Amino acid sequence: MDTSDFLFIILIFLAFSCAKPVCGNAELRALMDIKSSLDPENKYLSSWTNDGDPCEGTFEGVACNGHRKVANISLQSKGLTGKVPPAVARLECLSGLYLHYNSLTGEIPKEIANLTELTDFYLNVNNLSGTIPPELGSMASLQVLQLSGNQLTGNIPTEIGFLRKLSVLALEYNRLTGPIPASLGNLGMLRLLYLSFNQLSGSIPVRLASTPQLEVLDVQNNTLSGVVPPALRKLNEGFHFENNPGLCGVGFPSLRLCTAWDNLNVNQVEPLAPIANNTAVTIPQSAYVQVHCNQTICSSSSKLPRIAIVAGVTTLTIALMIAGFLIIFRYRRRKQRIGHTSDISDDHCSTEQMKDSCRSPSPLVRLGYSKGRDRMIAEQNCHGFCSTELPQGLKFNLEEIESATQHFSEMNLLGKSKVSSVYKGILKDGSLVAIKSINVTRCKSDEAEFMKGLNLLISLKHDNLVRLKGFCCSKGRGECFLIYDFASRSNLSRYLDVEDDNNNILDWTTRVSIIIGIAKGIGYLHSSEPNKPPMVHQNISVEKVLIDERFTPLISDWGLLKLLADDVVYSALKVSAAFGYMAPEYITTGRFTEKSDVYAFGVIILQILSGKQKLTNSILLEAESCRFEDFIDPNLKGNYSEYEASKLTKIALDCTHELPDNRPTIASVIEELSKSSDG
Repeated sequence: MDTSDFLFIILIFLAFSCAKPVCGNAELRALMDIKSSLDPENKYLSSWTNDGDPCEGTFEGVACNGHRKVANISLQSKGLTGKVPPAVARLECLSGLYLHYNSLTGEIPKEIANLTELTDFYLNVNNLSGTIPPELGSMASLQVLQLSGNQLTGNIPTEIGFLRKLSVLALEYNRLTGPIPASLGNLGMLRLLYLSFNQLSGSIPVRLASTPQLEVLDVQNNTLSGVVPPALRKLNEGFHFENNPGLCGVGFPSLRLCTAWDNLNVNQVEPLAPIANNTAVTIPQSAYVQVHCNQTICSSSSKLPRIAIVAGVTTLTIALMIAGFLIIFRYRRRKQRIGHTSDISDDHCSTEQMKDSCRSPSPLVRLGYSKGRDRMIAEQNCHGFCSTELPQGLKFNLEEIESATQHFSEMNLLGKSKVSSVYKGILKDGSLVAIKSINVTRCKSDEAEFMKGLNLLISLKHDNLVRLKGFCCSKGRGECFLIYDFASRSNLSRYLDVEDDNNNILDWTTRVSIIIGIAKGIGYLHSSEPNKPPMVHQNISVEKVLIDERFTPLISDWGLLKLLADDVVYSALKVSAAFGYMAPEYITTGRFTEKSDVYAFGVIILQILSGKQKLTNSILLEAESCRFEDFIDPNLKGNYSEYEASKLTKIALDCTHELPDNRPTIASVIEELSKSSDG
């Protein structure tokens, strides 16, 4: 091999070092090294084998792009107990790394900075220690950096301010110290910044407050001080600053006014250092030794080495260009001699294969993980499915939903049906929520109708209805999410068909209170008020009645059917009919009325009184004949009011009358129940 051949190989290697496709088993070896580090006891990644193919779907949590390059590793909530290995950096086309909600230890390897295609980096809720590598600032494609819930120490690297595409930066619940870098103010795409529950000090940089896309800045529970930049008022409820006694400002609720001493410590704007694209990055004075400086800052003694370096680089560049022309000329002559015969063996990759191999993910990657630029555009507020603006307090984004549910962990799954899945979640403010996930294919296809139903849900508020806290629709995931207050005592069905020694036996007073509460909730739905039309629930059951910590009944899924496609509604109603909640007239008319809700309410009363979910003919006969010793739940052991039992049984039987005209209105039921409780 002569010199020109050698140079040719070197240039080709340098030109396509990032773009080369999977060749041989290099990526397989990298994955096996990653496995041995993440899962040293081989408990959770047994599907990763030396003789397997990671691009055939057999490696759990691994997805490849169209060029058979590993593009995503998704191993959240897998119980991993090892360390994050430097070997991850050998997967050159990796765009998503999801290792959150595990028990990983050790430090974040700086080699990860070599993943120039990585857009989403999730390491939150592990046991990682050490500092945040400043090298991460070179990851030009990074859009989400999630490191919260670890034991990271040291400062927030100033270099993070170079991540121009960064949209989400979450560092809360660590042990970080030092100031908030003013360089974060250069992140023009930054929307969510979570820094709470650390030991950060100093002031909030003025430049950060001017970040154009910023929606949430959470700095609570630190030791920050100084004047809060007035520009942060634009965030409204998105600015969280509590438990920083040193902060002061004007126009922020619960924030103390500034004193003369505070004004002496007004935020100082750090000097600006030029970077390649002629924009300025804010850099602390202490960091100047690490960045290029201009002629006004450098002393004359520093100019000579710089001139020598520039001259050397220029000479080398010219030499390489000349060598490149010679090599290309020689290569073309050789190509003319060999014609179309390929001299590349099976163990090597052709130049054509190399092109854009990192940047052409397969449909599987795009659909399964919804990452990259498309996701950030479509899901900036997560309700991209809807063009209508929602009230500010009801807007949730996908990152918040994923974080709250630990990335939809099975441990947080409360229930699943053909229509939806419900997850328990914890929002960043610590509040518990129930998140109902519905596939968009099950929602109304007409956006106007969907939004009409959604706005109705938003407008309804009552003490006996589950409160809707927010909404989010993700085009990338193909799901819509309804975020409700969490009811800590599950649903009413949990308290039926219980054993004698079970702690879920409701006493008589609680049963009566629950019945009255359900009636009031239905009464509110049926009522007509200004800006609120009367509404029929259509699908009331004991599963749809949730119980909070005070045993207050909360009706759920009110208005939900107005969001669902007709075939999905029909399927849901068949389930309701199977459990006896369907009014008889629906079979002939196919219509729901307020009286059909009343019928379902009557069934629920009988279930609560008897303690049985399934009402048999014998139970109904016992109720009609007022044989309470046989009808009322034996778990009460006779501890009930016979007067109230008689009243409630009569109301239940009236509500379940076969003819709708003979059933009472819910308003008259509430009035009767009020008399019963007073008596």
